[in-house]
Amino acid sequence: MSEFRELSPTMMVSPQIRPADIAAAAQAGVTLVINNRPDGEAPDEPQGPEIEAAARAAGMDYIAIPIGHSGFSEPQVEAMEQALAGARGKALGYCRSGTRSTLLWSLAQARSGVDPDEIAAAARNAGYDVSPVRPVMDMFAAQDRG
Repeated sequence: MSEFRELSPTMMVSPQIRPADIAAAAQAGVTLVINNRPDGEAPDEPQGPEIEAAARAAGMDYIAIPIGHSGFSEPQVEAMEQALAGARGKALGYCRSGTRSTLLWSLAQARSGVDPDEIAAAARNAGYDVSPVRPVMDMFAAQDRG
């Protein structure tokens, strides 16, 4: 069973999930599953198509925004921002540990105008540290004010 952590009333993150975790996600109100793990990163764990099939069978939406070792790009942040804006309910992002999902959510929130201190506090409360992307969050906030 996966460990869902709440970042906000509309966003949870988790380490790698399995198809069996989809039922628990549905019970938690999840309507959108966001895969932030590249296929093939861990061949012995469920790949995107397997999770997508389980999510869609449960009536959920699914999107893959893979984050590899090269880090984050603005198109990935935009894709996350759009996915969250279009969600019909709570979203669940997952990757190996939940960190990439949290960092991408943090960047999307900052780009949407949410205060970086609020984002950092929410992530910290869920057990994640946004310091690797905090300068970019602050840049998005400065652009929003400018």
